[in-house]
Amino acid sequence: MSDCLFCKIAEGQIPSSKVYEDEVCYAFNDISPQAPTHFLVIPKAHIGSVAEVNEDNAAVVAHIFAVISKVTKELGLDSYRVVSNIGEQAGQSVHHLHFHVLSGRDMTWPPG
Repeated sequence: MSDCLFCKIAEGQIPSSKVYEDEVCYAFNDISPQAPTHFLVIPKAHIGSVAEVNEDNAAVVAHIFAVISKVTKELGLDSYRVVSNIGEQAGQSVHHLHFHVLSGRDMTWPPG
C-alpha cells in the first residue's frame, strides 16, 4: 500500500532501528517506547489489522509469533507483553498489522 507508513518502513523507504528482518516480517524499535524494551513486528505484506487475518494469511501471523519468541530469547527476555490494537477506539494509529513487544518493567492489569 503506497501511503502506509509501515509498508514504507518495511521497504526501507523510511529509516528505522531494525531488530530483525526476514522475507516475511520486519521488527524495529518503537520511536516512542513505553517500556525499556519496546519493538514492533510487522508483516512485509500489507494486512490492515488482526481483523483482516484469514485462512489465506494466517501463516504470516504464526510466523510473526515464532519470530517474537526467537527475538525475545536472543534478547534474554523471559517476561514480556505482546499487544495488537485493532481499530481507533483500541488505539490503533497505523492501519497495518503490528505487534508491540514490551518488556523491562512491571505491566499493570487491566492495561487501560
